[in-house]
Amino acid sequence: MSETVLAVDLGGTWLRAGLASRDNPVSVRPLGEWPAPATRMEFLATIGWQIAENDTTRLGLGIPGFARGTGCLWVPNLPYLDGLDLAACFPGVAVAVGNDAQLSLLAEASAGAAAGLSDAILVAIGTGIGSAVLADGRIVGGAHGGACSFGWAAVDLEDAGDDTHGWLERHCSGTALDRIAASTGLSDGVALVENARAGDAKAKAALRPPMEALGAALAGAVALLDPAAVIFAGGLAAALDALGPLIRPALIKRLPAHLRGVALKAAHFGPQAGLVGAAITGACGSDWRRALP
Repeated sequence: MSETVLAVDLGGTWLRAGLASRDNPVSVRPLGEWPAPATRMEFLATIGWQIAENDTTRLGLGIPGFARGTGCLWVPNLPYLDGLDLAACFPGVAVAVGNDAQLSLLAEASAGAAAGLSDAILVAIGTGIGSAVLADGRIVGGAHGGACSFGWAAVDLEDAGDDTHGWLERHCSGTALDRIAASTGLSDGVALVENARAGDAKAKAALRPPMEALGAALAGAVALLDPAAVIFAGGLAAALDALGPLIRPALIKRLPAHLRGVALKAAHFGPQAGLVGAAITGACGSDWRRALP
């Protein structure tokens, strides 16, 4: 019988967990979704309970920050994770940890929207902005594991900067869209997108500046990397039909003709991409970057 993998996708707002067979990690059975733990103790208790409850000895974890080996280096929205080594916390469990956007791209490149592509960019927009790059068939890690931190892209020379959140994240993340929605009298960014989808001119006008900023920033990434596709994961995956027409013009007008055909695609696994990537990571262990076909 194949080993079971506990997959955990930890975001700034939610923690999702699921189970998968080590032999078929892209098929994940969701266990549930809970608010992201507020403390290190709560986080460890939650993971420990899931390991015991599901009698598993393999854990794949995606975090919204930098990871190296089995450790969390810097997680700006969940700073209690900084410096935490998961293998030391759960002896006897085979642990693999990765950046959540990179794991989402691992899922999409294995069996999703990037399958068969050698070059792609993934942008995951949720509480913050995560991103990852597939270049010549490999997911780029960088010198410190923090390559492709696209939330830090900036197209405003007057911006004063911020130690925790990059310019693009402050303008285009789900948190930013919630703030914009509140200024128009709506409950959150989801409601703002729904109104825009329904043809509400006020909602479209409110979304235009952040989506144009996203398109302008993406132009630099596309010009640098020449991807076949830009894949949108996180909450934006389900909203691409409404937001894509706002993003694409700002992107295209800043690119040379030979790069304007780049496809904008929703993640095949949608909001579950990070969970599927965590399962693949847990199945492969520390060599998860070699998991691509």
